[in-house]
Amino acid sequence: MSMIRDLRAAVRPALRRGHTPQPYDTTRDPSASSAIVDCAVYRDGRRVSDHVGPSEAMARVRAEGGFAWIGLHEPTEREFAGIAEEFGLHPLAVEDAVHAHQRPKLERYDDTLFTVFKTIHYVEHAELTATSEVVQTGEVMCFTGRNFIVTVRHGGQGSLRALRHRLQDDPELLAKGPSAVLHAIADQVVDGYIAVADAVQDDIDEVEIDVFSAGGGAGGGRGTRRGGDAGRIYQLKREVLEFKRAVSPLLRPMQLLSERPMRLVDPDIQKYFRDVADHLARVNEQVLSFDDLLNSILQANLAQATVAQNEDMRKITAWAAIVAVPTMICGVYGMNFEHMPELRWRYGYPAVMSVIVGICFTIHRSFRRNGWL
Repeated sequence: MSMIRDLRAAVRPALRRGHTPQPYDTTRDPSASSAIVDCAVYRDGRRVSDHVGPSEAMARVRAEGGFAWIGLHEPTEREFAGIAEEFGLHPLAVEDAVHAHQRPKLERYDDTLFTVFKTIHYVEHAELTATSEVVQTGEVMCFTGRNFIVTVRHGGQGSLRALRHRLQDDPELLAKGPSAVLHAIADQVVDGYIAVADAVQDDIDEVEIDVFSAGGGAGGGRGTRRGGDAGRIYQLKREVLEFKRAVSPLLRPMQLLSERPMRLVDPDIQKYFRDVADHLARVNEQVLSFDDLLNSILQANLAQATVAQNEDMRKITAWAAIVAVPTMICGVYGMNFEHMPELRWRYGYPAVMSVIVGICFTIHRSFRRNGWL
C-alpha cells in the first residue's frame, strides 16, 4: 500500500470524527497568548496533546518526537514575541507576519520556510452595482520548520479550523510532518481561488449581456443605464485587480516548492505541490483573461455611449435646422419696415404661416428619411 494517500482527500468536506481539541490554559505557559487559536503536538499523524502552550509543545516534540502546529489569529508584536523566540523565527519574517498586508511569497531563513498566502472570499450580492464589493482578501502566513509549523492568519477569511480537523482524520498524511500541513493550506487557498474565479466569471457574463443586449445599446431612454454599466465595469476591474494581486505573485513560490528539492519539504509531499501549481496557473490565466475581457467590454460600452451622443447631436442639429426657418422669417418681418412685400395684403399672414409650415415639414421629412430623427 502507498505510504501516502492522495492529498486532495485531505481537503474534501467531511465531518470531523472523534477527538475535539480543548482550549488550553495560557497561564501554564508564558509564551502563550490570547492570539493563539490552537496548539497541538502530532506524533505518527495523531494529535497527542491538549491544554498545552507553544513552549510545552516544543518541549514534548524535542523529548518524544513529532511536530507542533500552532495557529494564531492577528497577533500583536508582544503576543508573538515569545513564540518567535521559542521557534527561532527571523525578525524580518516576524515583522511581516505581525503587520500583514504582504504580497504572496516564499522565503527561507536558516532552517525555516516563510510562506505568505492571500486568501480570497467572494461576497454574495443580489445585484452588481458600481459600489458592490465582489471579493474580500485575507492572509495566511506559515513558518515551516523541521518539527513545527506556525500559521498566522489575518482577516475574517481563510479559517484553518476545518482544515485542521480534516487533516487529523488522515493520520497517514499528517505523519509526513509540517510540509503536509503546508501543502494542505496551499491547496485550500488555491481551491478557494477557483471557486471565486467561477463566481466572478458569472458577474462578468452578466455585465457583458447587459452591455451587448438589444436594449442596452444606444437606444433611447438608456442613458442612465449606460452610465451604470460603466460604473459596474470599473468596479469589477478594481476587484479583478485585487484578485490578480493575490494569484499572480504566488505562481513562483508554488513552482519552487514543486520543482526544487528542499530539506524541509518531504519528497512525497513535494510531488503534490505540482498539482497546486497547475491549478494556480489555470486560475492566473483566467484572471488575466478577466482583465482583457473587461477592457473590451468597457471600450464597447464607451463606444456605445459615443454613438448615442452622436445620435443625440444629430437630432439636436436637425431640430435646430427646422426651428431656424420660422426664426428667420419672423425675424425679417419683425424689422418693422414700412415697405415690405405683402405687408398690407389681407392673406399675407396665412400665406407666411403656410410657407413656414411647408418648409419645416419638408425639412423634417428629409431628416426622417436620412435617419436623423
